[in-house]
Amino acid sequence: MNENVRTVAPASDVAREAIVVRRLAKRYGSAADAVDALHNIDFTVREGEFMAVVGPSGCGKSTLLKILAGLMPASGGEALLNGAPIAGPRRDIGVVFQSPVLFPWRSVLGNVLLPVDVQRLGRERMTARALDLIALVGLSGFERRFPWELSGGMQQRVALVRALIHDPALLLMDEPFGALDALTREEMNVELQRIWLERRKTVVFITHSTAEAVFLADRVLVMTPRPGRIADLLAIDFARPRSIDIMNTDAFGTHVRRIRAALNAGGGIE
Repeated sequence: MNENVRTVAPASDVAREAIVVRRLAKRYGSAADAVDALHNIDFTVREGEFMAVVGPSGCGKSTLLKILAGLMPASGGEALLNGAPIAGPRRDIGVVFQSPVLFPWRSVLGNVLLPVDVQRLGRERMTARALDLIALVGLSGFERRFPWELSGGMQQRVALVRALIHDPALLLMDEPFGALDALTREEMNVELQRIWLERRKTVVFITHSTAEAVFLADRVLVMTPRPGRIADLLAIDFARPRSIDIMNTDAFGTHVRRIRAALNAGGGIE
């Protein structure tokens, strides 16, 4: 048996369900011009679980994330966070997008503290937490630097800290490393895994990369082409922490091939 593989207990034996999605649907437009983006989506995410979502372009991945973030209403069904319906933006949800969206006139520390200022959480009390998180992502010494002085990977670390500063129950990530070069992307995958192991946030991570999904996730949800449905949901049974070298193993390749088979079955492989 591969030493990197461990047995995964059933979801009900591990932790309670943080996210519950039932019969979720999203339709854009109306009448003859209507477009169904999501149809009859059902899944759960356990507290502290890292779930990746993969699928072809236009399958509704980002739409799903926006509904979970409370940035967009569903057309049908429901999404619950800790038992409460997600009906709008919530303070207990953090979001990281593909673009860091940092304010150029704010320093690293200033950008991290933006949610603190908006939510009036108290700068004096939260600055110590911000500095701890900046250190956690390896940016100590850059607190007073501005975004234009940082690399792309460093900017995404700032965006990640900003999403964590108010200690959200749920962290949503929409292809956060998609614009980075391959080497930096691998480095950020390892870094994100380390941060997740440190904080154990519930994470839903959208990606186009099957390898990235298998490397990072506890489970991978595979979506069909539009209208987005669930084509497969598989557990990733590798021990943590995982090194990049695990991508060269037969077991890793088996998971990737299963995801690609599900994508192929829907005509949506990328």
